Amino acid sequence: MKALITGGAGFVGSHLAEALIERGDEVFVLDNLSTGSIENIERLKKSERFHYTIDSVLNEPVCAELIDRVDVVYHLAAAVGVKLIVESPVNTIETNVHGTEMVLKLANKKKKKVIIASTSEVYGKSTEVPFHEDSDLVMGPTSKGRWSYACSKAIDEFLALAYFKEKRLPVVIVRLFNTVGPRQTGRYGMVVPNFVKQALLGQKITVFGDGTQSRCFTYVSDVVGALVKLAQNDDAVGEVYNIGNDGEEISILDLAKRVKERTRSKSEIVLIPYDEAYEAGFEDMPRRVPDTSKLKKLIGYEPKVHLDEILDNVSAYFTSDKGRV
Repeated sequence: MKALITGGAGFVGSHLAEALIERGDEVFVLDNLSTGSIENIERLKKSERFHYTIDSVLNEPVCAELIDRVDVVYHLAAAVGVKLIVESPVNTIETNVHGTEMVLKLANKKKKKVIIASTSEVYGKSTEVPFHEDSDLVMGPTSKGRWSYACSKAIDEFLALAYFKEKRLPVVIVRLFNTVGPRQTGRYGMVVPNFVKQALLGQKITVFGDGTQSRCFTYVSDVVGALVKLAQNDDAVGEVYNIGNDGEEISILDLAKRVKERTRSKSEIVLIPYDEAYEAGFEDMPRRVPDTSKLKKLIGYEPKVHLDEILDNVSAYFTSDKGRV
């Protein structure tokens, strides 16, 4: 197989590229390095089956040429992270909507399969936990910039499914739930790398809000494995799938305590109000728990890496030469 990964120098994209190269596939990466890093794909440059282009998915001639050369497109390029979303809402909306629009338009010319990476954020403020793919999406008001990311990714999903229904473009949509692992940066508000780095450096571990908000964390290798299987399964086409860990819901305050314990840190855990951490009137999702039964039924999906191992692996990465804090 020949695969294009947009956003392939990012956290998830670089792990996916590695997995595909190890499978024997030929991999093309397109990334403008706005949130990705060339270091993430450095070791892959040695492979004759790996090719990378530093450019934007919005560059139509470049994107078109790459899509023409492959069998499948993994569209991961997006503006991500709560901090980035709050600080750059225009970039968030334009990158997510226009980027997906470009990929779908170009892929449709030769009916190339597209795997669209969406997010658990699309469930918004829904209280129907665990979240099922057919659940209603409950967004906050447009006056709250925090919801622009969720809305832009929901538009991506509507557009992808419209291409499938109207033009028979083979698309698969995946909603990723709090994916974590080595190479993830905390620069844009990702909680696990931030907590681990703070603990290792002996800094205060900063919990935003009251810490009662809960999440389920999924190791990147489990996500990548599911992405590869979905791309190979024709029954996945035209469908939406949650990819996450439905067995280890934990509050953010308890996560901070777990990180402190696993790293043997003496850091103090402090609570910071949302208004101070982000912006006045900031709203967060109280719980984010996936129903993964649909994915399990199709590909036998079962997360293999559990929370303590995830935290240990992230800690080991940040104490290694590649990720040294």
